[in-house]
Amino acid sequence: MSRGFEGGQLPLIKRLPQKRGFVNIFRTEYSVVNLNKLSAFEPGTEVTPEKLVAAGLVTSLRHPIKILAEGNIGHPLLVRANKFSAAAKAKIEAAGGKVEEVGDAAKAS
Repeated sequence: MSRGFEGGQLPLIKRLPQKRGFVNIFRTEYSVVNLNKLSAFEPGTEVTPEKLVAAGLVTSLRHPIKILAEGNIGHPLLVRANKFSAAAKAKIEAAGGKVEEVGDAAKAS
């Protein structure tokens, strides 16, 4: 008899289809911030993860922060985050700002 045989009734693996599949337990969850949200900061400001939490753009520093290129930014900023999309990095530098990737706090501990 095979492992999944249950005496003629519908096997458990077919009764619970949502439980099948692969879940990567090593996946990194990011807190995402779009460029249009960064326009809330004054020109020339140094935007750090702590300032993003204080401004309410990120709920906590539990997850690393990734900056995405949704929207535009019209003034230069020094942005420090864990990751940047290539388009976001290009838009920040085109506006005269600078980009710095900071170390991952989760990997350091």
